[in-house]
Amino acid sequence: MDSLILIVVCMLAGVMLRRQNVVPPNAHVALNQFAIYLLLPALSLYYIPKIHVTEKLLYPVGAGWFSFLFSWAFFATLGNLLKWSRKLQGCLIITGGFLNSSFIGFPVIEALYGKQGLKTAIMVDQPGTFVMLSTLGVLVAVLYSRGTPSAAVIAKRVFSFPPFIGFAIGAAMNLLHYDFIDIVQTVLQKLGSCVTPVALVAVGLQLKIDRQSKHWGFLAWGLAMKLLFIPAFFFVVYKLILGAHGELIDISIMEAATPPMISAAILASAHGLKPKLSGMMVGIGIPLSALTMAFWYAVLHYL
Repeated sequence: MDSLILIVVCMLAGVMLRRQNVVPPNAHVALNQFAIYLLLPALSLYYIPKIHVTEKLLYPVGAGWFSFLFSWAFFATLGNLLKWSRKLQGCLIITGGFLNSSFIGFPVIEALYGKQGLKTAIMVDQPGTFVMLSTLGVLVAVLYSRGTPSAAVIAKRVFSFPPFIGFAIGAAMNLLHYDFIDIVQTVLQKLGSCVTPVALVAVGLQLKIDRQSKHWGFLAWGLAMKLLFIPAFFFVVYKLILGAHGELIDISIMEAATPPMISAAILASAHGLKPKLSGMMVGIGIPLSALTMAFWYAVLHYL
């Protein structure tokens, strides 16, 4: 419940700050950059060294990886057929393909499956969703933001991107079985905890519900992908094709049903990939997911 209250408070704060004209029109840009350059790397440096790699990672990690790859294949194909701009395709690939596996996923999974379920949820989030965001997510943002840059330019932008640097350092520490001293971990954890409120205020600053907006049709595609197509994909693959069952599988599918990832919206906005649409994906997708996640829970437990 406290997570849901925080969502509402921070988004409304952003909306009110914009309406009262007490912040610059481009204040959301500064907040996005603050998250990109400091808060997201802190998350990587705190969590990645602690991941324990086992065969049990395959299903939950697969939910984080293949949700994005499915979104990429779908929107790249559909966008080319419908002659969508590269920036629009990139926006929908990123905001439609990444799971809100921590901020929404963690409290929902804990409420439905208890604290034991969080072990699976963390595997979806860190080695799954967050690794993809820090690697292929950055790659897609670069590829779709400025035409078709050279391989050297792409490599430079990806490897110099702060969240990727944080991920790379964290992965090296994981391989070496090394972690920071307690005081550093505490600082990193507190910095990382600021991602959600900062990002949600930025979303609120950009969120304008314009009924005449040209984004509504594209928003419908993006939310259909994130809230319906992706969980349906994993339900069919995991349950019907592979015949996998059990709580670990159900939690992986429920995580796949979470709304668009806030950090992914930051990534898209920071690269100029339709910032208004990115904000709408989060601002409308999060409350709408209360209905769709209830639907998927019913599918998993009563069908």
